Amino acid sequence: MEKPQNGLKDGHVSELYEMTATELAEILRTKKASSVQITESVLNRIDHVEGKVHAYVTLNPESALDMAREADRKIAAGDARPLTGIPIAVKDNMCVKGQRTTCGSKILANFLPPYDATVIRLLRDEGMVILGSANMDEFAMGSSTETSYWGPTHNPWNTDLIPGGSSGGSVAAVAAGEAIVALGSDTGGSIRLPACFCGVTGIKPTYGAVSRYGLVAYASSLDQIGPISRDVSDLALLLNLICGHDPSDSTSVPREYPDFTAFLTKPVGGMTLGLPREFFSKLENPDVERVISEARKVFEGLGVKFVELSLPHLDYGIAAYYIIAPCEASSNLARYDGVKYGHRAENFTGMIDMYCRTRAEGFGPEAKRRIMLGTYALSSGYYDAYYLKAAKIRTLITSDFKRAFEKCDAVFCPTAPSPAFKIGEKIDDPIQMYLTDVFTIPVNMAGLPGIAIPGGFSMGGLPIGLQLIAPHFEEARLVQLSAAFQKETDHHLKRPQL
Repeated sequence: MEKPQNGLKDGHVSELYEMTATELAEILRTKKASSVQITESVLNRIDHVEGKVHAYVTLNPESALDMAREADRKIAAGDARPLTGIPIAVKDNMCVKGQRTTCGSKILANFLPPYDATVIRLLRDEGMVILGSANMDEFAMGSSTETSYWGPTHNPWNTDLIPGGSSGGSVAAVAAGEAIVALGSDTGGSIRLPACFCGVTGIKPTYGAVSRYGLVAYASSLDQIGPISRDVSDLALLLNLICGHDPSDSTSVPREYPDFTAFLTKPVGGMTLGLPREFFSKLENPDVERVISEARKVFEGLGVKFVELSLPHLDYGIAAYYIIAPCEASSNLARYDGVKYGHRAENFTGMIDMYCRTRAEGFGPEAKRRIMLGTYALSSGYYDAYYLKAAKIRTLITSDFKRAFEKCDAVFCPTAPSPAFKIGEKIDDPIQMYLTDVFTIPVNMAGLPGIAIPGGFSMGGLPIGLQLIAPHFEEARLVQLSAAFQKETDHHLKRPQL
């Protein structure tokens, strides 16, 4: 591990691709570097390490440089915004007009969206530089970015290991210096797990805080777009940009959002963090136990109090999630039939045979598994036994959190039960792979905001993440707590050597 030179040191600027968006924004403002220079630095880094990491599905260097030149014109004209000129990667399930968007699947291998997702429009309006689409588990179905049709992404800390999923490409790009910041989506931990495994910061906002218009759906009641960065300062800037009401998304909540950067310097003394017994009883990895214990001491040193509490229905979370999510996936993925867009089988006899062959050829094993699980659970005679019960469990989990937040400002727990594991280690054991999400799934089930921040390292030098969970629409509270923690620690400053 190495600690980079962040910002200016002894009159010298570190490599531009190593720096945060906050630092680069100041460099752009003071004309010490241009957006084109920053973008070229990141593109050169991609050329150097992408073969080892495989963070991207689609790269658009010429388009990125055009955006950078336009950003420099805005800056010169005094029309810059906080993130103008900053290079960003976007997950491969967000529609970018005219740019291949595949969701990591063969069935959409050559799909060119005719419109921008709302978050992409916001990035363009801000003057950010979109580098390309980052690799992901097929249709966001996975915890390791191994189910992608385009092959697995590798963890920059150890390329034999998974980066986490499903937003593994977005997170690995930030960790490896192949993007300054990124957008991912989180259905059951898909931002927070890879952030944990790759030593970066990622947040799943409250359901309804960020528009899902143009996000290709996996499980519509659980999916949420969120930002990924090296530190919480950059995260706050991105939240300022993407949080807000969107009339194009019927689940978008009409409300005002604060300036999240105002919470970066607020003290946390006197705040209370909850320790859910059901989470901590599942801790079996000594490295995770040690890191979480050390993180608790940091917060205690900042004047934060801790209280034990119970979330009694958490133990049913994974079972309920793996009914609800596949049911919604079964419905959402029914549209991929080879008729209007996407892959179509070449050889078939009749329409029904075309449907069957197209879907058999186009979807990978994990997508097929979840489609079949969902179709079965929704079928006649089983809806009440499976889906309806899972929906009731979801309500109970939400109620558990609501009662917990009467005793604490946020919940404190691990992000994952272990550090990153080897590529191929769990891909053939779905149950073990699904259990990787044990600490993250309840957040999505309840629609809550959750953040993963670097908490420390295993004895083998692998990142381990800390998770904080707040009440609905209290992302500012997570920014406040995370910023205080990162001021006292340097875990987020350490970078992998590639």
